[in-house]
Amino acid sequence: MIDNPDQVEHLLQRLQIALPFPAFGSPSLIANLRKQSSSTKITPLCTVTRIDYAGDEGGIMCHLVFDEEAGPEIFVVSITHLAFDPQLPGAREVAAYQKHRIKRLRRNQGPGPSAQYH
Repeated sequence: MIDNPDQVEHLLQRLQIALPFPAFGSPSLIANLRKQSSSTKITPLCTVTRIDYAGDEGGIMCHLVFDEEAGPEIFVVSITHLAFDPQLPGAREVAAYQKHRIKRLRRNQGPGPSAQYH
């Protein structure tokens, strides 16, 4: 088991209350999303509009909007690819969840080229 179910439930509740909120995409995430979208201006700053849990294997997923004027294109990414304002309710819990999840995923995958992805 990768995630602690009680921790995830508590974190999901805290984040649901804060929606929508700003986030910052990692450089690799931004590069990948730019390759996928031709109509949306992908910038490091985005807005999280929805939070879901994709089970232990998928973890906490964030629905992102970048350029609301360009249309309804929404991206769904793992919370591990995002950074948050420290003032966000639950920001410390998010950081702890991200660190724990990445550590567990790397341990479960073992060494190899795929271990760099989370």
